[in-house]
Amino acid sequence: MTSAVVEFSDTGLGQWTDVEKFDVTAERIAAYAAATNDPIERHRNGEIAPPVFAVVPVFMSMAPAALSVAPPELLMKLVHGEQDFVFHRPIYPGDQLEVRAKPVGFVGRENGSTVVIYAETRLSGGELVNEQWMTAFFRKVDAQRQIGETAPDHRCPPDIAANTPFAEVRQHIDEDQTYRYSPASGDPMPIHLDDEIARMSGLPGIINHGLCTMAFASWGALTELADGKVERLHRLAVRFAKPVLPGQDIHTKFWRTATNRFAFETAVEGTSVLTDGLVQLHNFDAK
Repeated sequence: MTSAVVEFSDTGLGQWTDVEKFDVTAERIAAYAAATNDPIERHRNGEIAPPVFAVVPVFMSMAPAALSVAPPELLMKLVHGEQDFVFHRPIYPGDQLEVRAKPVGFVGRENGSTVVIYAETRLSGGELVNEQWMTAFFRKVDAQRQIGETAPDHRCPPDIAANTPFAEVRQHIDEDQTYRYSPASGDPMPIHLDDEIARMSGLPGIINHGLCTMAFASWGALTELADGKVERLHRLAVRFAKPVLPGQDIHTKFWRTATNRFAFETAVEGTSVLTDGLVQLHNFDAK
């Protein structure tokens, strides 16, 4: 099927969304950890936030940033293409965060077009907490041109899967995972909650949130590579290759590519669902 040609606007590039404020509570952290089956005790107790929790404060800024470039009527064609976090400090209960986002570039292709959004999270006093690059993919829409910045590269080395993994993690996505993740994350997209809408969108049914699958991979990385210490995580990035369905088992393999740097892929029955995964650790031991 030929993609529809749609005009994307470059006037929104570089324009920040309004600053949103977010008060972090131990209860919100604990709810997110429980919704992602996170076994790390400090996360479950709300003492320190899991890494992918960082998307929660910025989530409501992402779509407006993308739709300042893509026409708003394309919202239902938007899926998460890639996510890249750079962490400058963990998030703790009691933090008062200020977040904003801006589109920085877009690429039109025949099979679909992407918009790259950059977001930053700071403490109310100005200290940078984390940076994020989200790539929004608009299915079957061709913007026909490329302009602005692309997301930072995090591709896996070629043929990495032929090497023996440094570590492996097997996990299970629960049947009710999406219903638990949605309120904990603030993501209400109906393809994760309504089977009929998901099928109308061309999906096999309700799919797991991509960021929920990423959160599973993140706690797998922390337990296997960093002694469960989120303070050691500097960067975490993935490409969302295929959807994961509730009830499926996922298998993540990690390969060391340099000191404190690992590539990873997550698969369901041998089919990759997260690709070009990157874990980069700080070169210090968290206390």
